Amino acid sequence: MADTSFRVSVPTESWRRALAAEDLPAGVEVLVWDGAAPAPRPAPDLVVPPYVATPDLSALPAGCRTVQLLTIGHDGVPEQLPAGVLLCNAAGVHETSTAELAVGLAIAALRGLDGDVRAMADGRWGASRRTSLADRRVLVLGWGGVGRAVAARLAPFEVELTAVAARARVQDGVPVHSVDELPALLPHHDVVVLACPLTEATRGLVDAAFLAAMPDGALLVNVARGPVVRTAALLDELRTGRLRAALDVTDPEPLPAGHELWSAGVIVTPHVGGNSTAFRPRMVRLLREQVRRHLAGQEPLNLVR
Repeated sequence: MADTSFRVSVPTESWRRALAAEDLPAGVEVLVWDGAAPAPRPAPDLVVPPYVATPDLSALPAGCRTVQLLTIGHDGVPEQLPAGVLLCNAAGVHETSTAELAVGLAIAALRGLDGDVRAMADGRWGASRRTSLADRRVLVLGWGGVGRAVAARLAPFEVELTAVAARARVQDGVPVHSVDELPALLPHHDVVVLACPLTEATRGLVDAAFLAAMPDGALLVNVARGPVVRTAALLDELRTGRLRAALDVTDPEPLPAGHELWSAGVIVTPHVGGNSTAFRPRMVRLLREQVRRHLAGQEPLNLVR
């Protein structure tokens, strides 16, 4: 007979209420633990750390089977976990919202909506011809769930899209270029959307040479992770006005008051790509499925390690 005694810890009371409201199997207990307070006893079978600010997980209590992140990104987490603890990410939860913001940032920057919002405070009517998203040549760097979701939402805007990932391939009929081809590709694209994971290979990938290869007036949109971009190199380009940028993620993060990026003429949003009204219900559905799979003796979804 399958074991139906199962404990799930979530980071806040609101998460507990949301998950407890689901039709969970008998014997499943949902409790609150943020990873900072002393661990509950007996240990939770499934631990859900806080969103974005994942605590130190190196001292998980014995008996914990799985850590389920609320994020897609998992940089730095696998190295913390004790041997034998499974790690799952939130793939399938954030892609739609993050892609939605990426397209929104591109439109806002290209059409000058940020300037119009600032002009409203002074009652200024600054009519001018703006750059359309239509007919732009867009390079999406990262062809995982987020990158593909960005491409799907760009399709109705009649852009010319190029997909780039770590390795070249044809995926679902789409030719995907290798990251090694970037020096030849970048000069021919008006918009570059960063949607790649943060790894040792992508950390600092957008450096001075990468940015120099982008044509005058090009736009960089970052919905990946801040350290994918070398901030000093980006600021060098922004000071000249040669490039534009719209950033949902920055390095450092949170971006401190007084940092030069705030006054560099870029659009900055505070890492809210996946944090929309779509987040919680989709995440609760994933947690419910993970509980079901554990109780049935099945492998959980989105297994990272």
